[in-house]
Amino acid sequence: MNFDPTWLLLSLIPSGIGMVLFIYGKRQARLPQVIVGMLFMVYPFFTTTVTSMIVVGVVLAVLLWVLLRTGRSTLY
Repeated sequence: MNFDPTWLLLSLIPSGIGMVLFIYGKRQARLPQVIVGMLFMVYPFFTTTVTSMIVVGVVLAVLLWVLLRTGRSTLY
């Protein structure tokens, strides 16, 4: 586990984005936002460097964008 103060502070950014996505997706019944929101909240625990955290965050954002562009956006 990395206890570098810079890494801990920066890990709050994707976790906050994930919480907002999760709550939005849950209220609007949108599965991609719920899943990607959960991934955004969890993945900072498994990244060891700031660079890997940024790379994984960009990959998740692109994944969400692709899912929304292909029309997979509702739970029902």
